[in-house]
Amino acid sequence: MTHAVPLDRSTKQKATAPREPRLGFEGKMMSPGLLLLAALSIAPFFALIAMSFSRVRLLGGVQLDLVGFANWVRFFTDIDMWMSWLRTVVYFVLTVGLEMALGVGIALCLYRVLRGRNIMLSLLLLPMFAAPSIVGLLGRYLTDSTFGLYAWVLRSLGYTGDILGSPVSAFAAVVLMDVWEWTPLIALITLAGLSSVPQSVREAAAVDGAPGWMTLRYIIFPAISNVLLVALLIRSMDAIRYFDIIWVTTNGGPADATKIVPVLLYETAFRFFNLGYAAAIGLAMLAFSIFIARTFVRLLDVRGLTR
Repeated sequence: MTHAVPLDRSTKQKATAPREPRLGFEGKMMSPGLLLLAALSIAPFFALIAMSFSRVRLLGGVQLDLVGFANWVRFFTDIDMWMSWLRTVVYFVLTVGLEMALGVGIALCLYRVLRGRNIMLSLLLLPMFAAPSIVGLLGRYLTDSTFGLYAWVLRSLGYTGDILGSPVSAFAAVVLMDVWEWTPLIALITLAGLSSVPQSVREAAAVDGAPGWMTLRYIIFPAISNVLLVALLIRSMDAIRYFDIIWVTTNGGPADATKIVPVLLYETAFRFFNLGYAAAIGLAMLAFSIFIARTFVRLLDVRGLTR
């Protein structure tokens, strides 16, 4: 004769309690989007890694022939590649540096304007809404040596060369085109940060007789430093992979003077069809972008902890 073992109250509650589903309502609603995101990003990412260790054949269908580290060895030993990285770093420093300096200066000027600020801001933001390819076409026509307005102005000042035909002037031209288009974005973000600075603090500094440069250095800039870091992060991520303006205006020339890494990547993949080497270049660009992003995120975290 067997006797049933009595169960305590907690055991009975665990036995009778319904099991919760692994995915809640939010998880079920998000799962289609997450699966689609994985299919569009994770799968191509692993395919790109496989291509970087292979020689890709396109005739008769896509075929991957493993070549080991040949593409990566070429990446680290290619002189043209390192020259492209050097031009990319110079392009990155010039564009982002000029945009930050001009954007902050324009935002400070607009912040002091009391009447007509909205109209001036609307006119300032017009270049930002143009497509980069349109900006490149506009800059190409304005710098044309026969009928370009900028070429005519430079000829009146004594410059007789072709703007896009000389390596130095062509590089300066594409940098200034980028600066003209994206400086309004920095100004807009900075102006939003200036609006969050307490009016009472600035009035107290004015009452105490603090000069304008001291107010900027010790009150305004510390208050908007995180906003400036966000603006710097946004422009840095875009400047690393910039392609449109350079391709429309110079195609990387003259004499490879404007051939930064994105242009070299495009030529390697779609002009010479060396997709394995192009995959290695793309992964290197991705790693550099992640490094820049993590650097700025750490700066944001440190500033948030120290406040």
